[in-house]
Amino acid sequence: MSKKTYIPEGYVPSLDLYQTQKAIGMLKRLFEDSLSGALRLHRVSAPLFVASSSGLNDNLNGVERPVSFDINGVDDMGEVVHSLAKWKRLALKRYQFHAGEGLYTDMNAIRRDEDLDNIHSAYVDQWDWEKIIEEEDRTVDYLQDTVRSIVKALCTTQSFLKSVFPQLACVPDINPEVCFVTSQELEDRWPDYTGKERENAIVAEKGTVFIIGIGGKLKSGKPHDGRAPDYDDWALNGDLLVWDSVNGQAMELSSMGIRVSPESLDRQLTLAGCDNRRELPFHKMLLNGQLPLTMGGGIGQSRVSMLLLGKAHVGEVQVSLWDEDTVELCAKAGVPLL
Repeated sequence: MSKKTYIPEGYVPSLDLYQTQKAIGMLKRLFEDSLSGALRLHRVSAPLFVASSSGLNDNLNGVERPVSFDINGVDDMGEVVHSLAKWKRLALKRYQFHAGEGLYTDMNAIRRDEDLDNIHSAYVDQWDWEKIIEEEDRTVDYLQDTVRSIVKALCTTQSFLKSVFPQLACVPDINPEVCFVTSQELEDRWPDYTGKERENAIVAEKGTVFIIGIGGKLKSGKPHDGRAPDYDDWALNGDLLVWDSVNGQAMELSSMGIRVSPESLDRQLTLAGCDNRRELPFHKMLLNGQLPLTMGGGIGQSRVSMLLLGKAHVGEVQVSLWDEDTVELCAKAGVPLL
């Protein structure tokens, strides 16, 4: 039996295989329209891989290995992206976007070192978005207003899906009222808990939660969770979590935030021990003030699909590779993996 995959006792999918595929397509179209309208975003094409020497790949927690390969006739190595956090900011400059508008795209990534379980896969699909903001928008209030817009788009999408698929009536509605809390407040309340335990505790209580301040060290000397130093401002970022009623746990739907300014990048590179990145092309541009001020994030497509369709395993809404124990467990429980 898989040690990390768990199928809840008595779980039966609300939608069959073909209904699920139809619902996923409808869900993605609806949510994209709601999100782009609310945040003034334009759809663009995105890279599956970037040049290894560019510094554009997301280093995540700094230990994950990118999938890399050579390309015939190209001197540089290609790296399959972990996310598009830095690429999007450069694209806004190249495409000459203006303040108050931005872009979104389908991001497909491979995270080969991911620990596989009900909500984690080696294949990552996100709506990645980024928009240009003004200096006066670099505030917690602006961040919170944006989070509320995303949650509203999720609720609108869920409401429509339930009108089309009555079988989804058993899926609990997303709480539209967002609880905003800082990672330090969570540590103060539950000092003996791990970061994940704190997330489960607060989301079980509130339903929809945005945790502000991911990446920097807390009073304990440890961060709530890891975050690369070169895209989010650790004081102006956060994670959006909702309660996964099927699996009985907090589910992170989005990691997002106001991006680093030249000043906060300078500070965070030193704090993270990543001063060697200062000479990479992207980082040099940012430190020299040659990139626009932005905010952005990624919203997990498979996670949103799981939540709104009441699914127990991410393999029910996306195609990936799984260990034999997970495949056997799901087959025995009557859970179809795509």
